[in-house]
Amino acid sequence: MLHTKKNFLKSALAVFCMVSMLLFSSYNGITTVYAASGYEYVLLTKYTKTMKFGDEYYLTAITSTGKKPKFSSSDSTVASVNTYGKITAKKAGNATITAKIDNGEASCRVTVEKTVITLSQKFISLENGYTARLKAETSTGHPVTYKSARSSIASVDENGVITAKKPGETTITVTADKTAQTCKVTVKQPTVRLDRTSASLYRKGTLRLSVSSTSKSIPRWKTNKKSVAAVDNEGKVTAIKNGTAIITVTVDGVSKTCEVTVKKPKITVGQEQISLAAGETCQPKVTVSSGNKPEYYSSNTNVATVNETGMITAIGKGRAYIYAKEDGTKVRMTVTVKEK
Repeated sequence: MLHTKKNFLKSALAVFCMVSMLLFSSYNGITTVYAASGYEYVLLTKYTKTMKFGDEYYLTAITSTGKKPKFSSSDSTVASVNTYGKITAKKAGNATITAKIDNGEASCRVTVEKTVITLSQKFISLENGYTARLKAETSTGHPVTYKSARSSIASVDENGVITAKKPGETTITVTADKTAQTCKVTVKQPTVRLDRTSASLYRKGTLRLSVSSTSKSIPRWKTNKKSVAAVDNEGKVTAIKNGTAIITVTVDGVSKTCEVTVKKPKITVGQEQISLAAGETCQPKVTVSSGNKPEYYSSNTNVATVNETGMITAIGKGRAYIYAKEDGTKVRMTVTVKEK
């Protein structure tokens, strides 16, 4: 108890001595402090100060001489100070602000806190063509900026809306007050389904293939044999001639295929042997399984001719073969012409 009382008395005596060294004069309400014995010193309103990025604070200094002190910063990149004692926080770190007169000075240690950025998500997974919103908050309340490392995979706008563009990975960097946080974005490979893996058609036949995908990308179609089967941008397949073609649909690098077989048709005739007199005509019955009309031609037009509908006309005495053909299949009828 006695020790505590002694410390109190020492402190009180120190304050009394300091005050007794000052002379105060007042004019028009303004108080000026003068040194009583040539001893110069500076008193500050703060000796330690914690600030956030962008904050400003006026450090007031009272000098024993009444003179205006000169302010300086030990690291103006962290915290700068102007001639009036206004401190501006510029980046996270520590700096010492000093107010100095000729033979006296005092310092304030300034700590600029690092801005904390809080993101709504650290990892985002998207299907191509879809969007997601990345929200960000800062400890200073200052706005943030967004940037994608690979905007060809996923872009981001000024509001943090991420748009998936193609499968892959990228990083969204959120920056504020010279500090940053990141969010990893994965654009997934899509799931692609084709409604069939094989199909058969006759020449001129058509078929529409249907594709479903988890991606919003437009499917791309192609055929490996355009001479056999063609395909348009909507997945419509058209048979060109007999054979086999592979139709491929691709979405964001994921492909599915359908094997299309263009079948040879079967041709049947009502009669294989035909006997006519010169000048007579005959329309034989010809059936093609594909439903397409066959092409007709004669081996000897001096004996018999045939038109595009299959009508045979006897010309002169002799024998001729009439052929009906369609997409690789051919049959013949034997025509014998006698004189009238």
